[in-house]
Amino acid sequence: MEMRFPPAPEPDAGSAEAGRKLFAGPVEFLKGVVAMSGLPPADRAEVCFAGRSNVGKSSLINALTGRKGLARASNTPGRTQEVNFFTLGDSHYLVDLPGYGFANAPVAVVEKWQRLLRDYLRGRATLRRAFMLIDARHGIKPVDDEIMALLDSAAVTFQCVLTKTDKVKAADRDAVLAQVRGRLATHPAAFPEIILTSSEKGDGIATLRAIIAAIE
Repeated sequence: MEMRFPPAPEPDAGSAEAGRKLFAGPVEFLKGVVAMSGLPPADRAEVCFAGRSNVGKSSLINALTGRKGLARASNTPGRTQEVNFFTLGDSHYLVDLPGYGFANAPVAVVEKWQRLLRDYLRGRATLRRAFMLIDARHGIKPVDDEIMALLDSAAVTFQCVLTKTDKVKAADRDAVLAQVRGRLATHPAAFPEIILTSSEKGDGIATLRAIIAAIE
């Protein structure tokens, strides 16, 4: 029986090189957006990164780009309160969405940026794929399911990226993967492969780079 939601395969040499070249080229912070009216022109393919606060989004973006300070990592959950746009050469936007779930911020501020998150996911025509970051130590939580349901309703394809896989024992990781696969099976917009990553060890980075480079 074929496994549902298997790990994404290692890229072939050509795909890996395309991914390496894309992320080795110019990668720059463009702007932080606090309202839909501030979005940059929808003139290129766009991928976004979504995840609970402290799931490791900033660390993953920094690992992908090889630039330690590009996305600001913080020990304070919920510090990212804007939709942050980065340019990958002149072909892609890479978008860092505000963390959801627990956030160390006033309720009104949290509600404002969660609304922006939802408006962006529903209304951005050039958004080709959302990467849903899930902490390999915890699996999918109800708040993740809420965002996945929003992506389903917006018909935005999303791909699960397990983060911090180096911090989980093999037996525990298998249990988390089973839970993740079970939850993904309930979401029609879920892409049928999971990417396993470790920002510290570099695991899965070449695979994710190649996947993004292939998105047009």
